[in-house]
This record gives sequence, structure tokens and C-alpha cells, in this order.
Amino acid sequence: MQHRMSSSLFLDAVLLGLMILTTGSTSASTGSGDALSRTLQLPKASLLVMERGRPVISRHSDRAMVPASTIKILIALAAIDRWGLEHRFHTDFYLGNDDWLWIKGYGDPYLVSEELNRIAEALKAQGVWEVAGIGTDGSYFDPNLAIKGRSSSDNPYDAPVTSLAANFNTVNVINQGGKIRSAEAQTPLTPMARRFGQQLEAGEHRVNLAQREKAVRYFGELLSAKLEQVGIQVGSGLRNGPLPTGIKQRYRHWNSRNLRSVLAAMLKYSNNFIANALFLKLADRGDGRTLNMPKAQRAFAHWVDQTFNWRGYRIEDGAGLSRGNRLSARQLLEAVSAFAPHRTLLPKQSVHIRAKTGTLRGVSCYAGFVKRNGWWEPFSLMINQPVPYNLCRQVANALANTPDLTRLCPGGNC
Repeated sequence: MQHRMSSSLFLDAVLLGLMILTTGSTSASTGSGDALSRTLQLPKASLLVMERGRPVISRHSDRAMVPASTIKILIALAAIDRWGLEHRFHTDFYLGNDDWLWIKGYGDPYLVSEELNRIAEALKAQGVWEVAGIGTDGSYFDPNLAIKGRSSSDNPYDAPVTSLAANFNTVNVINQGGKIRSAEAQTPLTPMARRFGQQLEAGEHRVNLAQREKAVRYFGELLSAKLEQVGIQVGSGLRNGPLPTGIKQRYRHWNSRNLRSVLAAMLKYSNNFIANALFLKLADRGDGRTLNMPKAQRAFAHWVDQTFNWRGYRIEDGAGLSRGNRLSARQLLEAVSAFAPHRTLLPKQSVHIRAKTGTLRGVSCYAGFVKRNGWWEPFSLMINQPVPYNLCRQVANALANTPDLTRLCPGGNC
């Protein structure tokens, strides 16, 4: 439940936030002045807050910082500019003379289990009753795709990015005394999911599929199970490679979710898979060439230059995983301001705050809007050093509820 704090408490919170920006405290306790004084260090943070179009707090707002996942606001803005909020991504299905069903993926980031149900029903409605096997063509994205900042952990946020992907290239399984079952009613247990589950400790786990080859094969396995559920007989063969020459398209599936829904989910759950899939797709120039990260970086830089004319920034991936990404608080606030017409897509912390977090080890950022005196005002807070947990949200609460911010930062600069 959200409780409204008194103005004095909110003032204390924002003063604490500004104190940490000034002193560089790494204390784990946000309420102890002694702890803060013991951990003084040089500032590695910036804060910019606007009110009625003018800065009321500006600290190191032109310093280049690691933005972490707040960069997803910029990715969302570019996607809206490119496709529009009603756009739906597609996947193509082909049926050969040998009755093999082939799928060509074009980077639709939201092919979840429920969407595969719709695909299976649509193929059945197209008169497909039996397939000899399933072939997958994931060549739209470079098979050797390297994403800066992505680690080899089994966490969902480190999932490989492929142009054919089921459930964001993750599996959710339960290991109960060595017996493996799916943790989701809508997702049948496939052979690959079972093998992953057997390698895990007892309990429920959501893990990523680790490698491109496994991810694309899992898509084929899960689609096969979905086809069988609707009565389509499927042979045991699975292949991955380019579409056979001369094969004819049987069905084009347009995702039931539009870009508005995709972006809302990406921002709410900070979904790295969606962000980097969109980042890659933004580089598509319709020439049929495989997309990779260098192409995506160049295409995105071109869009940024045309849209904002910034200097001194760097964008290496779409999810904010890379520590090589650089934005200033002023640049991030410009992106937030441009996102104002789509403010409701940002996660809602309270009735007064809609904002996106950005967190890496030693990086805590927060950017979005706070409602002050009936107006939604943009802010960006970037901290590139260890700080107390939830500090950014505390500062945002204070920004939303402190009556006069100019008292904290006379003239706007502090």
C-alpha cells in the first residue's frame, strides 16, 4: 500500500539524496548521518529536474554517465518514431512439397506461449493437418551476435537474442525430487526444457536458454507441442537453417500485441530481450541483410543525431547492459521530455511518479516524470557509485512532494 509522507519527511528524503550526490556516500544506511560522513567520497552522480520548462535542480547535468536501463526510454522513443504504437510484428510460415513446415523469424520479441496458441490455430484454419517436421530460419539476426554487457549467467535478463524466440528465450520449470515439470500451465514441457530442469536444484526456476542454437531449437520444440495440442500431427524432425529454395509462404502471423503493449511490458519489467531485439530491428533497411550489433549501433546513432543532435554520447546496446553506454542527465531528460506524449507507458510507482529505473552493480539511475502542482515534470537522476537501496525512488518521492524545490538549489544550479 502506498502511504503519503509528510512534507518534512519528503524534504528530508530529497536532502538525503542531494547529500549523497554531493558526498558520494556508499553507506547501506540511508538514515544515519554518521554513516554518510564516514563514507564521503568524490561525487559520481547528477540530477536534473525541470519545472514549467526551467531547471529547478541541476547538478553535473552535462557529465557523461552510465545510464543502465533508463536507456530503454530512448529505445522506446525510437521504436515509436519508426513504427508507430499500433504496429504489429510478423513471422512467416512456409510449407514445402515434402510437408516440412518452415518458419522465418523477423525478430518479433513477443512470441510467448499464448501467441504460439494463436499460430497453431491459424495454421489449422489454413488447412494444415500434418507436417513431416519443423524447420527454423533464424538468419535475420547474426548467428554470432555479440551484445556488450551480456554475461553468461542463467538469469532471464541474460537471455540470448535471436530472431525466432519463444518466451524471451527462457524456460520456467520445477524440479521436484528429480521430476521435472513446466511451471506454466500455458507452456508444455519440451525435451530441452526437461534437460535444463534436470541440471537445476530442487524448486522453481526461470532460466535463459544460454545459446542461440538451443534457443532456436526450443522454439521448434514448443511450436511442435502447440501444433499437436490443436490436432496437427507433427513428425519428429527439427532443422535449423536457411529456407529451402522455391518454398512457398503459407501463412504470415501478425502478433496480437501491438507496439504499445510490447513497449509497456519492456519498460515495466525492464525486459532486456525485447529492448535488444528492437535495437537490432531498428537497423533494418529492407535489403534483406542480416542484422548485427555494429549495424544497429550505427543506425541508432544516425537516428539520435537527426533527432537530438547530441555530442559526447555513446549507445552500445539497447537494454543498457553495457557499461560503455554514456548519456548525460541533460540528454536523458531530453529523451524523457520527448516521451511525454507516451508517459503512461512508463512504470507507475505512485499516482505522482511514472519513471524507469536503471540498475547495474554500482549504478543506480531513475528517469521519468513526477507530478508537481498538477503538472507532470521531467527529471533524470544518474548515480554511478554504490548507494543505499531504493535511494532513487526516495528522491523521486521527495521531488514529487516537496513544495518548493528552489530552496534546495537556489538559481537551479547546485
